[in-house]
Amino acid sequence: MNYKVSIFVISVLFFTSCAPKIFQDNFDGDSLNMDYWSYEEGNGCPDLCGWGNNELQTYNRDYVKVEDGNLVITAVKKGDQYFSGKINTKNKIEFQYGSIEVRAKLATAKGFWPALWMLGADVNEVGWPASGEIDIMEYVGKEPGKVFTSLHTPASHGNTINTKKTMIPGIEVGYHIFKADWSKDNIKFYVDDALLYTFVPEEYNDKHYPFRKPFYFLINLAIGGNLGGAVVDDSALPQKLYVDYIKVTKL
Repeated sequence: MNYKVSIFVISVLFFTSCAPKIFQDNFDGDSLNMDYWSYEEGNGCPDLCGWGNNELQTYNRDYVKVEDGNLVITAVKKGDQYFSGKINTKNKIEFQYGSIEVRAKLATAKGFWPALWMLGADVNEVGWPASGEIDIMEYVGKEPGKVFTSLHTPASHGNTINTKKTMIPGIEVGYHIFKADWSKDNIKFYVDDALLYTFVPEEYNDKHYPFRKPFYFLINLAIGGNLGGAVVDDSALPQKLYVDYIKVTKL
């Protein structure tokens, strides 16, 4: 490699790795960073029982841990009740546009539904789906080998018509990198740097593209429900969702 080529390669690597950072959590230490995250607890009642999707779990902070450099959310069953964990960055880390990257190892048994997703920060004021929703990754054990990437908008009445279901060989094994590049004009979804889906709206307005405003991040492991399915494999419990890191950089 000659000198000019060496300088070019080093420069590309430098500028690629030094994209301005908006937010990053490597889940170091032994507890959740409460400057970034809040727990969501309960079963959604009385206003949204089953979290609006007929989900079976009750969220409890006891099932959210930080250990060995990972966020670990564990799903268990005690008696007739399922428990799991959910966290979000609402009112703490909210941002508009960027490249959102998460390295995670999924819970994969039938009936389990890990998700990495985002909601408009104005959801309490305007409601859902007017807030918009960006599903960077959803996996359901009833459809092995597939990853769901979706957008929810008022134009779709909240339904998942703006979605892509992709077969990913080996998705149940080890860690994978899930990414969304979110700009004012489109949103692109990737797994392990492979482009899965690009969303470009029919029109640029609040009904078709409610994504020109700040959003916050959510991580959870749901059980059963409309997408997770009616059958839950209790023999596979406990199930765990591992997140190595999340980082958001400017595009």
